[in-house]
Amino acid sequence: MSTKTDKATWEFAARFRRHTFGWKAQPAITRIREAVSEIKAVARKDPVRGAEGAVMFLVRISPAIEHVDSSSGSISNAVNRAIDALVPLIADAPADLPTRRRWLGALFEAHGAESIPYIEPLGDHWGTLCASPTLAAEWADALALTIETAWRRYPQEHVYFHGTNVGLSAMLAAGQYDRLLGLLDKCPYRLWHDHQWGVKALAALGRTEEALQYAEALREQSAPRDEVARACEAILLSCGRADEAYARYAIEANYAGTYLPTFRALCKRYPHKAPELVLQDLIDRSPGDEGKWFAAAKDAGLYALASELARRSPVDHRTLIRAAKDFSECQPSFAADCALLALHWISAGRAFEVSTGEILAAFDHLLEAGGRAQCLDRALGQLQQMLDVLPAEHMVHRLLHAKLERPTPG
Repeated sequence: MSTKTDKATWEFAARFRRHTFGWKAQPAITRIREAVSEIKAVARKDPVRGAEGAVMFLVRISPAIEHVDSSSGSISNAVNRAIDALVPLIADAPADLPTRRRWLGALFEAHGAESIPYIEPLGDHWGTLCASPTLAAEWADALALTIETAWRRYPQEHVYFHGTNVGLSAMLAAGQYDRLLGLLDKCPYRLWHDHQWGVKALAALGRTEEALQYAEALREQSAPRDEVARACEAILLSCGRADEAYARYAIEANYAGTYLPTFRALCKRYPHKAPELVLQDLIDRSPGDEGKWFAAAKDAGLYALASELARRSPVDHRTLIRAAKDFSECQPSFAADCALLALHWISAGRAFEVSTGEILAAFDHLLEAGGRAQCLDRALGQLQQMLDVLPAEHMVHRLLHAKLERPTPG
């Protein structure tokens, strides 16, 4: 089919010229988001024109943001998100072979010319961008000799070839698995960046155990443990070996930076696993930090477990006070526990920047929730025991001692 399209006037084009942006990252990040939104909106109506815009944007992005401060990583993250959003638009567009060749030629030139490697991750997507084994084979044939030559000259010369991952990705997409493995055998160093393609080739050949062993060997040689775990997990899941994937790789592969997102990611990836079992596995992996999983237990509706975790190790007092407020009506017993635990960790000196208002709010939530749960006398008795061991000048003692002598009705 023809892919000839009219020249589009793109709003983002005028905003992404060489050195458009100064050193501040936020204006560039905003413009990147706007550009991606514009391209996606066009692609919904005209996929080929949208893909043309995506290619134009990716070609322009690195020169435009060369002077942006990248120390925080925020600009790199924005570009990576843009790549993840735009690669499928380019790959899925119903373009003819000459058009796609032109697109890939422009992207490859930009990929090699950038002074800061913002669009370097495109190499990992090259097989997808080719959209056909025929075009992938063309790229594999074009780059294989250069890759081999660069490797052969090591260690006498440290030659960096920006097209290495481009060629390896293309070989995989072309189904040239044995050729890919043979080429990797000539690689003089064992880096995940290159040898991940060997793992994928072995998996594609159905040699699952070899693929896992290959990946594990790379992990032992300082490859990124989370990336290796994700690759191995994906292999086992694709083979229907979900329980083994969970046992061997799931927690490491799905770590999401903080506790609650990690729990949610695992539950989403393994829906056949009961949330309480998933959570218990996570708790068992972090002794001494049980309280960090409080929000996950609360999110899963495991209120008794959440309270127990908050007793075993500190939970931020603001998190507990917020839970006491939010659950006062629907789970009053749990809310009362949260309020009392907030006061406990404040009294124990395990809370930071505590205000008078927060202490009084925790007490008010304790009265309200304890009254609803019909456990107010017990809760106030526990609070009194807490105050009895505090010095009179302690802020919690000063604020609540008189209130316990004449507590406000709940």
